[in-house]
Amino acid sequence: MADEKPIKLSPNSLNLFLECPHCFWLDKKQGIKRPQPFPYALNSAVDALLKEEFDTYRTKNLPHPLLKDNNIKAHLFSNQKLLNQWRNNLAGIRYFDEELQATLFGAVDDVLEFSDGKIAPLDYKSTGSTAANVYDRFQLQLDTYTFLMEKNGYQTARKGYLAFYIVDKSRGFIDRLPFRKEIMEIETNPSDVYEIFKDGVECLRKETPPKHSQDCKFKKWMDGAIKYN
Repeated sequence: MADEKPIKLSPNSLNLFLECPHCFWLDKKQGIKRPQPFPYALNSAVDALLKEEFDTYRTKNLPHPLLKDNNIKAHLFSNQKLLNQWRNNLAGIRYFDEELQATLFGAVDDVLEFSDGKIAPLDYKSTGSTAANVYDRFQLQLDTYTFLMEKNGYQTARKGYLAFYIVDKSRGFIDRLPFRKEIMEIETNPSDVYEIFKDGVECLRKETPPKHSQDCKFKKWMDGAIKYN
């Protein structure tokens, strides 16, 4: 085990494991990744601008309008230095499990803090869809962040927040891209995160990959390609 590559998993990794253990094994064990979609450069730009905006309110110790307008009784996490670390994709908020000899980590967008000292993850989501859709992977993401915060000694509100910035197509372009803003409160439950993490690690310690999930679209694509080759 000493010569094995260190195992480091993120919420996206756990989601891939749940979608298809075979694709997960190929990705993490062999570096063979699923075909990647086009990069979402616009989403990344919006994400960077939102971090800048939220940080401005944090520096001035002012309530962000999105929280105020939605009557969310919390303020922005005040420790900017720690938040910068938790945001960093190469660092993030981390938990190393001695028994598994593996690391679980995640890069949060932001954190809310309540009057009782409890904290909660806040994730920005920009979309061109007409509605704010909460997918299973978003739930797993917030559950994992809650798990990591608690493993790092913080009390959590067992809640997570999704700040949706939805392109408002009804208002035209006019050299600006208008957004409609919504924020959703999601109950988080970190109780299953460790088992998913453990199962993923055990999967990667096997010499051969498990079978594809029955509904894995990449397996169906490969089967079709082989059939007509």
